[in-house]
Amino acid sequence: MRWLETPAGRVPQVSSDLRLGDRLGAWKARWGIGRMSYLVPAGLYAVGNPGPDDPVAVTANYKMSYDLVRRALAGRSVWLLVLETHGINVWCAAGKGTFGTEELVRRIWLTGLHQVVRHRLLLLPILGAPGVAAHVVKQGTGFGVRYATLRAADLPEFLDNGMVTTPAMRELTFTLRERLALVPVELVSALPATLAVVAILVVAGMLGGYSLAPAVAYLGGVAAGAAVTPLLLPWLPTRSFAVKGMVAGLAWSLLWYLLAGGWDRTTVLAAFLCLPAVSSFYALNFTGSTPFTSRSGVKKEMRLSLPVMGLAVAAGIICLLAGRFV
Repeated sequence: MRWLETPAGRVPQVSSDLRLGDRLGAWKARWGIGRMSYLVPAGLYAVGNPGPDDPVAVTANYKMSYDLVRRALAGRSVWLLVLETHGINVWCAAGKGTFGTEELVRRIWLTGLHQVVRHRLLLLPILGAPGVAAHVVKQGTGFGVRYATLRAADLPEFLDNGMVTTPAMRELTFTLRERLALVPVELVSALPATLAVVAILVVAGMLGGYSLAPAVAYLGGVAAGAAVTPLLLPWLPTRSFAVKGMVAGLAWSLLWYLLAGGWDRTTVLAAFLCLPAVSSFYALNFTGSTPFTSRSGVKKEMRLSLPVMGLAVAAGIICLLAGRFV
């Protein structure tokens, strides 16, 4: 670790190059491995060899956010003020209040930023705006706030453009690649409950003469909600994630019915009730990963859809039992 001497003390100089360990850590975080402890210490860092007149960019201490910002600043001299968000990314931390006014003011004073730079301007990510009251930061520290870009990758252009944010820098995308990157953690988060249900279905299927068919059907329902729905998000009907997941689940139910064949009516009815409900449930989990939803909208959708899912699963189980014992 190299250090840069400043009037406020030594500041660690960090590289813009991501090493194998950084890339491996990001991969693990994508799969939900150690994700909640994937962080760096909050504080002030030096990217390149910044001086008192160089810009100050602000980010969260979620290491993936920190890595994206320092990589984007390659070849530049910039101060990087990292807030204590407890390993949460900027957008989510702004909603939770950890990427917020109080922490920003506190971190400015703790790092002695007033002594390090002569100017009084902070560059914040646009996604952090909901958590920060710029006028309060100004009153409490003397530092003004400018919301720079949505994506770290646009920071170089922003700096070269005289710190002017273009319309493209404000546009929030959610491309197929961006959605695909979120699928692994959704699948991993679903894994414990899925394994438990699959174990029960394997035993029940063997006892009922269906072998592994119910377990495979259930796994397909989970995949339809946690993977297929995110990938097909723009093309599935309605704005409701629960309905999108239900449509994907119905498609899987029909496909499984055609592939498996030989089911009696009660089994078919049970499958068409349960599998779309499972898919809908896991699709609904995806709402927190998208730029399409609001907290109030998610709460409303959960309030309306979860009871319907529960009733559908209960009705499907009753149909299945009726077919076996009646």
